[in-house]
Amino acid sequence: MRVARMGCSHPTRLSFLRQLLRRLKKENWSFDRPVWQLNQRGVGHAVYQAQGPERCYSLVAFSHDLPEEMRSDRVIATAWDATFTLFDGTPSTADIERLERNVPLQEAGRISAKELSLSRANRSVRLFEYVVKELAQGRQPERSRLEHTGYLMRTTAVYGTGKFGAADRGVLEDRPEMRAPFQAEMLSVWLTRAFTVDLVEHLAAELGGAQAVNLDPALRSLLGVGNSTGLGMAPFMVRHPVLIHHWFAAREEALARVRSQPKLTSETLDQFCEVLRAKQENANQWQSEHPLQVVKLKELREGLMQLHTFVHEEWDIAQKYPWDALWYWSQLELPLEAQEALAALLLEPHGELIDDLGDQMATDEEVTFKVDGSQLIGELRKHLHSNFFWALGTDYQQPEQCARFWYVSEEKLEPRLGERHSEPGAEREQPLDIGRQVAELRDLLREWFDETPVAQLLLVHPEFRSIVRRVQLSAHYPFAEIQDNLISSEMLPIDLLRSKLAFFGATHFDPRSDRWVRISLFQGEPYPNELNRADVS
Repeated sequence: MRVARMGCSHPTRLSFLRQLLRRLKKENWSFDRPVWQLNQRGVGHAVYQAQGPERCYSLVAFSHDLPEEMRSDRVIATAWDATFTLFDGTPSTADIERLERNVPLQEAGRISAKELSLSRANRSVRLFEYVVKELAQGRQPERSRLEHTGYLMRTTAVYGTGKFGAADRGVLEDRPEMRAPFQAEMLSVWLTRAFTVDLVEHLAAELGGAQAVNLDPALRSLLGVGNSTGLGMAPFMVRHPVLIHHWFAAREEALARVRSQPKLTSETLDQFCEVLRAKQENANQWQSEHPLQVVKLKELREGLMQLHTFVHEEWDIAQKYPWDALWYWSQLELPLEAQEALAALLLEPHGELIDDLGDQMATDEEVTFKVDGSQLIGELRKHLHSNFFWALGTDYQQPEQCARFWYVSEEKLEPRLGERHSEPGAEREQPLDIGRQVAELRDLLREWFDETPVAQLLLVHPEFRSIVRRVQLSAHYPFAEIQDNLISSEMLPIDLLRSKLAFFGATHFDPRSDRWVRISLFQGEPYPNELNRADVS
């Protein structure tokens, strides 16, 4: 739970998009595109349907003619190449007309409890236009150009859970297919991926006529959906401690189950070697121009080569607990980036052993919201010193240890990070400085006797209610806290972003600064029309 390690996270088979695809495949979901009303310029709307055993979900996509000067990935943009919503059921003509008036406006419009998500996307212009031109002329695009970018369109926001009128989480929590976190959002993005390829082929056919061809399936596989993500995602990792605990606890339990296997089989060894080879190939394709990521990519490639050599030449697979031995070797020999890659690789051949843990990654946070006022100060003090030792050795009065402050932008209601010593606004600071709050609570508790109930403390100091609750939670949820100073001058917000995005299943992290990153989702995964005959794991 240290920021540096979190910033080296890799997606695993427990990632939310992988859980979605396994369920859709297992339950034999069917997919259709009942509506395609786009003109020769690609303007119009389409509907993609996912039909399961009990329910149907529909992605309603609106494609726009966006002037170049209005194209922006920033959250303050007001127009996009395409806008989307995931509809609960099958939309009527009246529903589509209502959505057409609102969805293209995004935050300026309103959707209803019939909708589960709201999103938008922009074209990766050079690649998008290049692919259209090549297909229109009867040629396939160059593989290397698709690999370099990895997507035809990138989303700039995917909203859900009550945002702008969308259905609240309570509407979905009893549905098996939506039980895992962010399943509605993942389904929306997956269907969006199909739309991006259909749109390119549609425009190519309009431009090239009879000579136009569709994109080769092997090349389609290289394309995911891009995403530009900034600071808006980072505070989630702090504000949902119990949920975050469940995510990390599932991953750590999965790793523990694999490491506790007394021996390996030839089948799991072959599968491991195959995913290691694929990981090396993926790392070689992964490109970034950001100095921080360039260093990480170098460490990853060199670390995976070192791992490959060890596995094939030095690893004693006949020893007891061979996976555990491999893990301990990595902690001594590999950089963090490669250690975290190995953690993901170890899980891959062991689906039957660990996939059930996906059901443990969601939780009802309301049941843990109350503060236990009957707890004695002595017990609270014990938990504070045992579980927040990482926060107590820092002098938060030092300028570098309180260099930043989190706040919410008045213009877009999005989280931002300010520089405390050079920018105004610190009086509007959001309470994400958990380490500093714990240190302040420790100092306060010095004035209180061990036998005093917590309720008496909070009657006098109600401003400490939130941090007292977090300290109490730490006794039961060891992965609930990011164990670093989140207002330090050295803290890199992109590390928090990468950790959360890896749980989503994102790949090809490409930081554009220390505060926003581009990634790809569903790259290499099957499309809806391929799922039932694909090998999904």
